[in-house]
Amino acid sequence: MRRKRRSYSLTSSTRLEEVFLFQEANRPEEAIVIDDNRKSTLEQAVIPARYSRQILFDGIGMEGQARIIAARVALVGCGALGTVQASLLARAGVGTLRIIDRDFVEESNLQRQILFDEDDVRNLLPKAVAAEKKLGAVNSLVQVEGLVEDVNASTIGRLLDGFDLIVDGTDNFDARYLINDYAVKTGTPWVYGACVGSYGLTFPILPGETACLRCVFESAPPAGFSPSCDTAGVIGPIVGTIASLQAAEALKILAGRRDRINRRITALDIWDNRRDGFDLPPRDPGCICCGRRQFEYLDGTLGADATTLCGRNSVQIQRRNGARLDLDELAQRLAPLGSFEKNRFLLRAVIDDYQLTVFANGRAIISGTYDLALAKSLYSRYVGA
Repeated sequence: MRRKRRSYSLTSSTRLEEVFLFQEANRPEEAIVIDDNRKSTLEQAVIPARYSRQILFDGIGMEGQARIIAARVALVGCGALGTVQASLLARAGVGTLRIIDRDFVEESNLQRQILFDEDDVRNLLPKAVAAEKKLGAVNSLVQVEGLVEDVNASTIGRLLDGFDLIVDGTDNFDARYLINDYAVKTGTPWVYGACVGSYGLTFPILPGETACLRCVFESAPPAGFSPSCDTAGVIGPIVGTIASLQAAEALKILAGRRDRINRRITALDIWDNRRDGFDLPPRDPGCICCGRRQFEYLDGTLGADATTLCGRNSVQIQRRNGARLDLDELAQRLAPLGSFEKNRFLLRAVIDDYQLTVFANGRAIISGTYDLALAKSLYSRYVGA
């Protein structure tokens, strides 16, 4: 909607608030129409001066900022990517920011997970709890909800229903395919991002407009095939770069600037000084998710199951697709991290306080915990998606 513009004579004594019409006398009369038919006027919700520099940017302006303030964003995963995304979106003024994470803060996180500190490690704080506390001090105007939850087929609807946008801060393919199923089924846009080592990539997914994740990656790589941050490492700058690109696409979507959305895959290797852009493939009518509308991860057909083993302080992770695992390759990746023994049936590794017994069909028993979410996190870290 076009807004009536006013001219101003700027002097050295002109207050910034006057320039942005923050004062009562300078508020515009016209309403701002939000995409989902929610209406807001600047008379009803004055834009705080803390967002003045963002409003100066022509791509957002007053109307875009009002949309951002009215928006509800769900961030799934609050690790390396998620902490950067959460910080940027909270500072940008997203009205409601729900942060969902199943893990707790460890010392090894501090190298790249920017919201956390040594006190969080000492206090064994869940990441979602620590993030909510930190961001509440950064911007008290944003409703930050930190939920210590595992996003799975049985919880995703409860956790994500009613949100305008989903931002990917996860670390495994199962979670991303589950988010993709939910997003396509509900028509909710989401922003994919991943990084390991010095390499990362990101792209937005707009259901009904762009290819979905399964149009781009039809299936997950075999278990144990993909490197992870725990086996291949990761450096902070690639995390910050990819997460910032995700946050930028999120702001475009929230501000109603869909014409500015980058509908390409952006891939970066900041150590080898490479930046590439690839066109997203067209939507595939034969895609099992957005074409045929079969939601295998959402209905539980695919994905990892986790069950506690009675009396053993252990959790079993069972992959339904029965993907075979290369135990020799897994042994090479885990060798620097702890001790292990292997035969042709299984590999058993002791890493920190946990024992991982991994079978060739991808099944694993994680000993040293009854916590399903923790066991799934350890599986993702050391075995893979």
